[in-house]
Amino acid sequence: MGSAKNTSNASRKARIEEMRRAERARDRRGRALTITVSAVVVAALGVGGYFLVDKASDDSGSDSKSSAKDWPKYKVSADGEKVWGKLGRTHVTKTVDYPMTPPVGGDHDQVWMNCNGDVYKKELPEMNAVHSLEHGAVWVTYNDKAKPADLKKLEAKVKATPYSLMSPVKDQKDPVMLTAWAHQRTVTGADDPKVKEFFSTYVQGKQTPEPGAACTSGLGQ
Repeated sequence: MGSAKNTSNASRKARIEEMRRAERARDRRGRALTITVSAVVVAALGVGGYFLVDKASDDSGSDSKSSAKDWPKYKVSADGEKVWGKLGRTHVTKTVDYPMTPPVGGDHDQVWMNCNGDVYKKELPEMNAVHSLEHGAVWVTYNDKAKPADLKKLEAKVKATPYSLMSPVKDQKDPVMLTAWAHQRTVTGADDPKVKEFFSTYVQGKQTPEPGAACTSGLGQ
């Protein structure tokens, strides 16, 4: 009888030990799983953090305006024409913060404004108009102080001149201004001799970065 009792106790102890071993095995598997999951989470957070930082960096580049601090200074000729040095010519999608109004060149949109003697009654997107300047166009601009008689004559000149365009620019300093790539001047009106001189010199002039490039099949109003 004692032998049977001892056998029962031994069997019970064996089962208990087996249960303990199974429990310890479960604990080890649980710890291993926890470590594995933690490592995956940490790795995911690291990768996610990288993409978040990278995305933030990309967003910063696409949404922000390009800086004008590196623009070359202009020189003023004896008769008042402003002339700039070498200007950027990169096609960009982010907004360019031009330091002058209207702009005379610089990085710009990949699509040009039609400039085959086009007269626009609304303000133009600057980045497209700058592309027209790159193609050798002269851009006639005016504000609400310009005289109607002058505007009528200037419209006629532009319509008769390929590689030219005309539009209002409300915020420009003077009533009538003429702009070509890296060149700009104010004129007193349509009869100012400087108008003819500016057109003769800068319509497809030597300043043109892309002579012969199209002034049609671009953007219109």
